[in-house]
Amino acid sequence: MPEIFTLLPPVVAILLAFITKNVLFSLFIGVLTGTYLISLHSHGFILSFFYGFLEVINMILSSLADPWNAGVILQCLTIGGLIALISKMGGAKAIAESLSKKAKSAKSTQLITWVLGLFVFFDDYANSLIVGPIMRPVGDKMKISREKLAFIIDATAAPIAGIAIISTWIGYEISLIKDGYASIGQTVNAYEVFIQTIPYRFYNIFIMAFIILTAVLAREFGPMLKAEKRARNLGKVLADDAKPLLSTENSSIQEKEGIKLSIWNAIIPISSLIIFAFLGFYYSGYTEIMSGDELELIEMIKNSPLAFSTLREIFGASDASIVLFQAAFLASIIAIVMAVSQRIMGIGEAIDTWLEGVKSLIITGAILLLAWSLSATIKELGTASYLASILSGTLPSFLLPSLIFVLGAVISFATGTSYGTMGILMPLVIPLANTMSSDPTLITISIGAVLTGAIFGDHCSPISDTTILSSMGAMCDHLHHVKTQLYYAITVGIVTVVAGYLPVALGIPVWISLSLGIISCFLLVRFVGKPV
Repeated sequence: MPEIFTLLPPVVAILLAFITKNVLFSLFIGVLTGTYLISLHSHGFILSFFYGFLEVINMILSSLADPWNAGVILQCLTIGGLIALISKMGGAKAIAESLSKKAKSAKSTQLITWVLGLFVFFDDYANSLIVGPIMRPVGDKMKISREKLAFIIDATAAPIAGIAIISTWIGYEISLIKDGYASIGQTVNAYEVFIQTIPYRFYNIFIMAFIILTAVLAREFGPMLKAEKRARNLGKVLADDAKPLLSTENSSIQEKEGIKLSIWNAIIPISSLIIFAFLGFYYSGYTEIMSGDELELIEMIKNSPLAFSTLREIFGASDASIVLFQAAFLASIIAIVMAVSQRIMGIGEAIDTWLEGVKSLIITGAILLLAWSLSATIKELGTASYLASILSGTLPSFLLPSLIFVLGAVISFATGTSYGTMGILMPLVIPLANTMSSDPTLITISIGAVLTGAIFGDHCSPISDTTILSSMGAMCDHLHHVKTQLYYAITVGIVTVVAGYLPVALGIPVWISLSLGIISCFLLVRFVGKPV
């Protein structure tokens, strides 16, 4: 089978998603296309349809059996139940009314959403699932389109978690860096290298600046301009043909009539979720390290259990998906106790409300399962390796970071996974940069290009789990979110290459590139964007 055929599954899934506007169907056909191609190796043209279908089932079962994936689905469902309880107790409405006093305009509402995204820095999934439900009612009141809300949530999820000095991402990123340097015979402080790459994570930094600029200048362009004008002028936060991932018609999770609204009915459960998450990250990482054989880490934990370097290692070793599920479940219990103790609901009604919230996110779980199945199919076909082989080749060293950024974006967009893209490229990039130049800075820049390119592609991809979760958190039509965000993400991606990676690879100081990039974003919003 020609290697170019390995591109078919992601291409089919992405094209069908835009044509049919049905994400579940598109993902299923994408997976089926991949399993059919896999079956062609051992079965004939006709029988491969049968065996390909059976393999789709196996892929879905394998995705669900993976502890990480199961934990992500459980945390989504459980947080859905928690949000339902908070809403029924009037906590969400109370928070919305409280924030709306500070968010006196669309501009301040967007900036507050951005700030909340920064606060939930420790995990991109948690960011999407917490910020969206809190700010959605306020955004609706200020006539901000759901597309713009979903964009702000998405742009402060992975881009923030990816550069946070303590997060659920950092352990994975550091391990890739460490292994990459080991492959060229160098032993480095991988965390120190990670810190050095932060100024070179241009896309992460520019996209956050871009959000502020669009909010402050009140200017948009592309499909987002149309969405924002619709919301401001007609009061329609959703388009007429929108199909939000989370139904707005579920009256059972609206606040009960006649209850006294209190912000504590939201603050206490959500604070519990965050506190339990941090404690869970510590416990999970601690037990993982202490049961291992890395004596240096074990000794460090024993001597300085709360030192910053210790926390960094512990958080990186934690199982984020399971911890967030546990935290959400404990927070749900607290919310149920609060509802019953305040006589807002009886125990039976509280549990039923929680289950209604869980059921409202089943569609998200199904989409995630198919997205993971597509990713597994693509991996088995070797799609990413093929892309890397056709896009790489002999080139000047100053073009390497830009090529890596673009390559990472293409692979991540096609596969829907930033983690997978990082894992594929990092072992290739560090040795390549080392052979192309004796300047260690080129390796640092190239590592930054891998990490941020993977996030850029994932940010654009309609089959990415974080893109799906952002649509769900904002209660936005998924494809409308992808279409409106794509223009902005690609624009900032171009700025990343032109003002970021090309200049620094030519020897321009990084602070000049950062300044050039932010100024470029300002000029684009000011002169390409039009007033809302």
